[in-house]
Amino acid sequence: MAALAQAGHQVDLATRLRTRDGTGDVTRQARLAELGTRLAGRYLRLVAEGRRPRPDLWFTYHLYYKAPDLIGPLVASALGIPYVVAEASVAHKRAGGPWDQGHRATLTALARADLVIGLNPHDRVLVQPCLKDGAHYLDLPPFLEVEGPPPPERPDRPAELLAVGMMRAGDKLASYRVLGEALVRVPGDWRLTVVGDGPARAEVEAALAPVAGRVTWRGALDAAELEAAYRAADLLVWPAVNEAYGMALLEAQAAGLPVVAGDTGGVSAIVRDGETGLLVPVGAPDPFAEAVAGLVQDSARRRALGANAAAVTRTEHGLPAAAATLDAALRPLVERAR
Repeated sequence: MAALAQAGHQVDLATRLRTRDGTGDVTRQARLAELGTRLAGRYLRLVAEGRRPRPDLWFTYHLYYKAPDLIGPLVASALGIPYVVAEASVAHKRAGGPWDQGHRATLTALARADLVIGLNPHDRVLVQPCLKDGAHYLDLPPFLEVEGPPPPERPDRPAELLAVGMMRAGDKLASYRVLGEALVRVPGDWRLTVVGDGPARAEVEAALAPVAGRVTWRGALDAAELEAAYRAADLLVWPAVNEAYGMALLEAQAAGLPVVAGDTGGVSAIVRDGETGLLVPVGAPDPFAEAVAGLVQDSARRRALGANAAAVTRTEHGLPAAAATLDAALRPLVERAR
Protein backbone atom coordinates (compact mmCIF):
# COMPACT_ATOMS: atom_id res chain seq x y z
CA MET A 1 0.00 0.00 0.00
CA ALA A 2 2.88 2.37 0.73
CA ALA A 3 4.42 1.63 -2.66
CA LEU A 4 1.14 2.28 -4.46
CA ALA A 5 0.63 5.53 -2.54
CA GLN A 6 4.17 6.63 -3.35
CA ALA A 7 3.36 6.10 -7.04
CA GLY A 8 0.44 8.49 -6.73
CA HIS A 9 -2.42 6.04 -6.34
CA GLN A 10 -5.21 6.33 -3.78
CA VAL A 11 -5.53 3.06 -1.85
CA ASP A 12 -8.79 2.10 -0.15
CA LEU A 13 -8.66 -1.00 2.04
CA ALA A 14 -11.84 -2.70 0.88
CA THR A 15 -12.12 -5.50 3.44
CA ARG A 16 -10.37 -7.04 6.41
CA LEU A 17 -11.76 -10.53 5.84
CA ARG A 18 -9.23 -13.29 6.50
CA THR A 19 -10.02 -16.35 4.42
CA ARG A 20 -7.20 -18.59 5.64
CA ASP A 21 -8.15 -22.12 6.66
CA GLY A 22 -5.09 -23.90 7.97
CA THR A 23 -6.74 -27.22 8.85
CA GLY A 24 -8.59 -28.26 5.70
CA ASP A 25 -12.03 -27.80 7.28
CA VAL A 26 -14.45 -28.09 4.34
CA THR A 27 -17.35 -26.70 6.38
CA ARG A 28 -15.37 -23.61 7.34
CA GLN A 29 -14.30 -23.11 3.72
CA ALA A 30 -17.92 -23.25 2.56
CA ARG A 31 -18.93 -20.71 5.20
CA LEU A 32 -16.08 -18.41 4.19
CA ALA A 33 -17.14 -18.65 0.55
CA GLU A 34 -20.69 -17.68 1.49
CA LEU A 35 -19.39 -14.81 3.62
CA GLY A 36 -17.19 -13.62 0.76
CA THR A 37 -20.19 -13.47 -1.56
CA ARG A 38 -22.18 -11.47 1.02
CA LEU A 39 -19.31 -9.05 1.63
CA ALA A 40 -18.83 -8.54 -2.10
CA GLY A 41 -22.50 -7.67 -2.41
CA ARG A 42 -22.30 -5.31 0.54
CA TYR A 43 -19.25 -3.57 -0.91
CA LEU A 44 -20.98 -3.13 -4.29
CA ARG A 45 -24.04 -1.61 -2.60
CA LEU A 46 -21.86 0.86 -0.70
CA VAL A 47 -20.14 1.85 -3.94
CA ALA A 48 -23.49 2.28 -5.69
CA GLU A 49 -24.71 4.47 -2.82
CA GLY A 50 -21.57 6.60 -2.92
CA ARG A 51 -20.51 5.52 0.56
CA ARG A 52 -17.33 3.89 -0.75
CA PRO A 53 -15.22 5.25 -3.62
CA ARG A 54 -15.71 3.49 -6.93
CA PRO A 55 -12.39 1.74 -7.60
CA ASP A 56 -10.54 1.89 -10.91
CA LEU A 57 -8.85 -1.42 -10.15
CA TRP A 58 -9.04 -4.22 -7.58
CA PHE A 59 -5.75 -5.41 -6.06
CA THR A 60 -5.47 -8.56 -3.94
CA TYR A 61 -2.30 -9.62 -2.15
CA HIS A 62 -1.32 -13.28 -1.62
CA LEU A 63 -3.87 -15.89 -2.54
CA TYR A 64 -3.39 -19.65 -2.54
CA TYR A 65 -5.36 -22.78 -1.69
CA LYS A 66 -5.49 -22.06 2.06
CA ALA A 67 -6.45 -18.40 1.56
CA PRO A 68 -8.33 -17.78 -1.70
CA ASP A 69 -9.72 -14.41 -2.77
CA LEU A 70 -13.47 -14.76 -2.30
CA ILE A 71 -14.40 -11.10 -2.91
CA GLY A 72 -12.14 -9.50 -5.53
CA PRO A 73 -13.18 -11.47 -8.63
CA LEU A 74 -16.87 -10.84 -7.89
CA VAL A 75 -16.39 -7.09 -7.39
CA ALA A 76 -14.09 -6.69 -10.39
CA SER A 77 -16.51 -8.50 -12.69
CA ALA A 78 -19.52 -6.57 -11.42
CA LEU A 79 -17.82 -3.19 -11.88
CA GLY A 80 -15.96 -4.11 -15.08
CA ILE A 81 -12.61 -3.10 -13.66
CA PRO A 82 -9.16 -4.75 -13.90
CA TYR A 83 -8.39 -7.44 -11.34
CA VAL A 84 -4.77 -7.67 -10.17
CA VAL A 85 -3.16 -10.24 -7.90
CA ALA A 86 0.22 -10.11 -6.18
CA GLU A 87 2.02 -13.22 -4.92
CA ALA A 88 -0.29 -16.00 -6.03
CA SER A 89 0.66 -19.65 -5.97
CA VAL A 90 -0.93 -22.84 -7.30
CA ALA A 91 -0.72 -26.36 -5.84
CA HIS A 92 -2.54 -28.80 -8.12
CA LYS A 93 -1.95 -31.62 -5.66
CA ARG A 94 -4.64 -30.00 -3.46
CA ALA A 95 -7.33 -30.73 -6.05
CA GLY A 96 -9.87 -33.18 -4.65
CA GLY A 97 -8.44 -33.02 -1.13
CA PRO A 98 -9.54 -31.16 2.01
CA TRP A 99 -8.56 -27.79 0.47
CA ASP A 100 -10.25 -28.47 -2.86
CA GLN A 101 -12.63 -25.51 -2.41
CA GLY A 102 -9.76 -23.10 -1.79
CA HIS A 103 -7.79 -24.55 -4.69
CA ARG A 104 -10.70 -24.14 -7.10
CA ALA A 105 -11.41 -20.62 -5.83
CA THR A 106 -7.78 -19.69 -6.45
CA LEU A 107 -7.95 -21.02 -10.02
CA THR A 108 -11.17 -19.04 -10.57
CA ALA A 109 -9.50 -15.86 -9.34
CA LEU A 110 -6.44 -16.39 -11.52
CA ALA A 111 -8.64 -17.00 -14.56
CA ARG A 112 -10.22 -13.58 -13.95
CA ALA A 113 -6.90 -11.77 -13.35
CA ASP A 114 -5.63 -9.20 -15.81
CA LEU A 115 -2.21 -9.08 -14.14
CA VAL A 116 -0.38 -11.29 -11.67
CA ILE A 117 2.64 -9.86 -9.86
CA GLY A 118 5.09 -12.51 -8.67
CA LEU A 119 7.65 -12.00 -5.92
CA ASN A 120 8.91 -15.59 -5.89
CA PRO A 121 10.21 -16.53 -9.38
CA HIS A 122 9.36 -20.17 -8.78
CA ASP A 123 5.60 -19.43 -8.66
CA ARG A 124 5.43 -18.41 -12.32
CA VAL A 125 5.67 -21.92 -13.81
CA LEU A 126 2.34 -23.05 -12.29
CA VAL A 127 0.52 -19.72 -12.11
CA GLN A 128 1.01 -18.45 -15.65
CA PRO A 129 -0.80 -21.36 -17.38
CA CYS A 130 -3.88 -20.58 -15.25
CA LEU A 131 -4.24 -17.06 -16.68
CA LYS A 132 -6.64 -16.04 -19.43
CA ASP A 133 -5.47 -14.95 -22.87
CA GLY A 134 -4.11 -11.42 -22.73
CA ALA A 135 -3.32 -11.49 -19.02
CA HIS A 136 0.22 -10.67 -17.98
CA TYR A 137 2.66 -11.98 -15.38
CA LEU A 138 5.13 -9.51 -13.89
CA ASP A 139 8.17 -10.43 -11.80
CA LEU A 140 8.67 -7.91 -9.00
CA PRO A 141 11.72 -8.20 -6.72
CA PRO A 142 10.72 -8.41 -3.05
CA PHE A 143 11.02 -4.99 -1.46
CA LEU A 144 10.84 -3.11 1.81
CA GLU A 145 11.03 0.41 3.19
CA VAL A 146 14.69 1.31 3.71
CA GLU A 147 15.02 4.36 5.94
CA GLY A 148 17.89 6.31 7.42
CA PRO A 149 21.52 6.57 6.35
CA PRO A 150 23.46 3.61 4.94
CA PRO A 151 24.77 1.30 7.66
CA PRO A 152 28.30 1.97 8.94
CA GLU A 153 31.10 -0.44 8.13
CA ARG A 154 31.43 -3.24 10.66
CA PRO A 155 34.59 -3.27 12.81
CA ASP A 156 37.28 -5.93 12.44
CA ARG A 157 36.31 -8.28 15.28
CA PRO A 158 35.31 -11.88 16.01
CA ALA A 159 32.19 -12.69 14.03
CA GLU A 160 28.78 -12.04 15.56
CA LEU A 161 26.35 -14.40 13.81
CA LEU A 162 22.60 -13.82 13.72
CA ALA A 163 19.68 -16.17 12.99
CA VAL A 164 16.13 -14.82 12.64
CA GLY A 165 13.18 -17.17 12.34
CA MET A 166 9.93 -18.22 13.94
CA MET A 167 10.09 -21.35 16.06
CA ARG A 168 7.42 -23.71 14.80
CA ALA A 169 7.26 -27.27 13.54
CA GLY A 170 7.97 -27.96 9.90
CA ASP A 171 10.35 -26.00 7.72
CA LYS A 172 11.39 -23.46 10.37
CA LEU A 173 12.41 -26.20 12.81
CA ALA A 174 14.15 -28.04 9.97
CA SER A 175 16.18 -24.88 9.27
CA TYR A 176 17.21 -24.59 12.91
CA ARG A 177 18.26 -28.24 12.92
CA VAL A 178 20.43 -27.77 9.84
CA LEU A 179 21.89 -24.67 11.49
CA GLY A 180 22.79 -26.60 14.61
CA GLU A 181 24.41 -29.41 12.62
CA ALA A 182 26.40 -26.88 10.59
CA LEU A 183 27.60 -24.58 13.37
CA VAL A 184 29.09 -27.41 15.39
CA ARG A 185 31.49 -27.80 12.44
CA VAL A 186 32.52 -24.12 12.36
CA PRO A 187 35.84 -23.41 14.10
CA GLY A 188 37.10 -20.06 15.29
CA ASP A 189 35.94 -17.27 17.58
CA TRP A 190 32.26 -16.57 16.94
CA ARG A 191 28.98 -16.17 18.77
CA LEU A 192 25.37 -16.61 17.66
CA THR A 193 22.34 -14.48 18.53
CA VAL A 194 18.94 -16.08 17.87
CA VAL A 195 15.88 -13.90 17.32
CA GLY A 196 12.49 -15.59 17.32
CA ASP A 197 10.10 -17.59 19.44
CA GLY A 198 7.20 -19.98 19.10
CA PRO A 199 5.75 -23.34 20.08
CA ALA A 200 8.86 -25.26 18.96
CA ARG A 201 11.23 -23.30 21.22
CA ALA A 202 12.30 -26.41 23.15
CA GLU A 203 13.09 -28.30 19.93
CA VAL A 204 15.08 -25.33 18.60
CA GLU A 205 17.09 -25.17 21.82
CA ALA A 206 17.79 -28.89 21.50
CA ALA A 207 18.93 -28.39 17.90
CA LEU A 208 21.46 -25.76 19.01
CA ALA A 209 22.46 -27.55 22.19
CA PRO A 210 25.89 -28.60 20.79
CA VAL A 211 26.85 -24.89 20.56
CA ALA A 212 24.74 -23.67 23.49
CA GLY A 213 27.68 -21.94 25.14
CA ARG A 214 28.00 -19.58 22.16
CA VAL A 215 24.28 -18.74 21.83
CA THR A 216 22.34 -15.70 23.06
CA TRP A 217 18.56 -16.04 22.94
CA ARG A 218 16.68 -12.78 22.28
CA GLY A 219 13.15 -14.08 21.77
CA ALA A 220 10.65 -12.18 19.64
CA LEU A 221 11.63 -8.56 18.93
CA ASP A 222 9.70 -5.58 17.64
CA ALA A 223 10.77 -3.83 14.44
CA ALA A 224 13.11 -1.33 16.11
CA GLU A 225 14.77 -4.01 18.23
CA LEU A 226 15.19 -6.28 15.22
CA GLU A 227 16.79 -3.46 13.21
CA ALA A 228 19.26 -2.93 16.07
CA ALA A 229 20.01 -6.67 16.11
CA TYR A 230 20.79 -6.61 12.39
CA ARG A 231 23.14 -3.68 12.81
CA ALA A 232 24.91 -5.28 15.78
CA ALA A 233 25.71 -8.50 13.89
CA ASP A 234 28.29 -9.36 11.23
CA LEU A 235 26.67 -12.25 9.36
CA LEU A 236 23.13 -13.62 8.99
CA VAL A 237 23.00 -17.41 8.92
CA TRP A 238 19.77 -19.14 7.84
CA PRO A 239 19.44 -22.53 6.05
CA ALA A 240 16.09 -21.42 4.53
CA VAL A 241 14.53 -24.87 4.18
CA ASN A 242 11.59 -24.47 1.76
CA GLU A 243 11.70 -20.69 2.20
CA ALA A 244 9.61 -18.72 -0.30
CA TYR A 245 12.23 -15.97 -0.39
CA GLY A 246 12.77 -14.84 3.21
CA MET A 247 12.09 -11.23 4.17
CA ALA A 248 14.58 -11.52 7.04
CA LEU A 249 17.30 -12.10 4.45
CA LEU A 250 16.31 -8.87 2.71
CA GLU A 251 16.06 -6.91 5.96
CA ALA A 252 19.50 -8.11 7.01
CA GLN A 253 21.09 -7.10 3.73
CA ALA A 254 19.46 -3.67 3.95
CA ALA A 255 21.25 -3.28 7.28
CA GLY A 256 24.59 -4.17 5.67
CA LEU A 257 24.70 -7.81 6.72
CA PRO A 258 26.01 -10.47 4.34
CA VAL A 259 23.99 -13.68 4.30
CA VAL A 260 24.71 -17.40 4.21
CA ALA A 261 21.52 -19.19 3.16
CA GLY A 262 20.17 -22.31 1.51
CA ASP A 263 19.52 -21.90 -2.20
CA THR A 264 15.81 -22.66 -2.40
CA GLY A 265 12.59 -21.05 -3.60
CA GLY A 266 13.09 -17.38 -4.38
CA VAL A 267 16.08 -16.90 -2.06
CA SER A 268 18.37 -16.38 -5.06
CA ALA A 269 16.15 -13.44 -6.06
CA ILE A 270 17.26 -11.72 -2.85
CA VAL A 271 20.76 -13.03 -2.14
CA ARG A 272 23.34 -12.70 -4.93
CA ASP A 273 25.76 -15.55 -4.49
CA GLY A 274 29.30 -14.22 -4.10
CA GLU A 275 28.14 -10.59 -4.24
CA THR A 276 25.82 -9.96 -1.26
CA GLY A 277 26.22 -13.32 0.46
CA LEU A 278 26.75 -17.02 -0.13
CA LEU A 279 24.20 -19.61 -1.26
CA VAL A 280 24.65 -23.31 -0.56
CA PRO A 281 22.61 -26.45 -1.34
CA VAL A 282 19.53 -26.36 0.86
CA GLY A 283 19.43 -28.77 3.79
CA ALA A 284 23.15 -29.64 3.56
CA PRO A 285 25.03 -28.93 6.83
CA ASP A 286 28.55 -29.44 5.47
CA PRO A 287 28.47 -26.83 2.65
CA PHE A 288 26.65 -24.45 5.00
CA ALA A 289 29.35 -24.89 7.64
CA GLU A 290 32.10 -24.37 5.07
CA ALA A 291 30.52 -21.11 3.85
CA VAL A 292 30.05 -19.78 7.38
CA ALA A 293 33.57 -20.79 8.43
CA GLY A 294 35.07 -18.98 5.46
CA LEU A 295 33.34 -15.73 6.38
CA VAL A 296 34.04 -16.14 10.10
CA GLN A 297 37.74 -16.23 9.25
CA ASP A 298 37.67 -13.42 6.67
CA SER A 299 36.33 -10.19 8.14
CA ALA A 300 37.39 -8.17 5.09
CA ARG A 301 35.23 -10.30 2.81
CA ARG A 302 32.32 -10.08 5.25
CA ARG A 303 32.51 -6.30 5.16
CA ALA A 304 32.75 -6.21 1.37
CA LEU A 305 29.72 -8.49 0.95
CA GLY A 306 27.80 -6.45 3.53
CA ALA A 307 28.51 -3.18 1.73
CA ASN A 308 27.33 -4.71 -1.55
CA ALA A 309 24.23 -6.07 0.18
CA ALA A 310 23.25 -2.65 1.50
CA ALA A 311 23.83 -0.96 -1.86
CA VAL A 312 21.93 -3.56 -3.92
CA THR A 313 19.01 -3.64 -1.49
CA ARG A 314 18.59 0.13 -1.47
CA THR A 315 18.81 0.35 -5.25
CA GLU A 316 16.79 -2.67 -6.37
CA HIS A 317 14.64 -3.69 -3.38
CA GLY A 318 13.59 -0.34 -1.96
CA LEU A 319 10.17 1.27 -2.02
CA PRO A 320 10.93 3.73 -4.88
CA ALA A 321 11.90 0.94 -7.28
CA ALA A 322 8.80 -1.09 -6.39
CA ALA A 323 6.56 1.96 -6.69
CA ALA A 324 7.88 2.71 -10.18
CA THR A 325 7.45 -0.90 -11.34
CA LEU A 326 3.90 -1.14 -9.98
CA ASP A 327 2.93 2.20 -11.47
CA ALA A 328 4.18 1.23 -14.92
CA ALA A 329 2.15 -1.99 -14.78
CA LEU A 330 -1.11 -0.65 -13.32
CA ARG A 331 -1.73 2.63 -15.14
CA PRO A 332 -2.08 1.03 -18.60
CA LEU A 333 -4.63 -1.44 -17.21
CA VAL A 334 -6.75 1.38 -15.85
CA GLU A 335 -6.46 3.43 -19.03
CA ARG A 336 -7.52 0.49 -21.21
CA ALA A 337 -10.49 -0.21 -18.93
CA ARG A 338 -11.60 3.41 -19.16
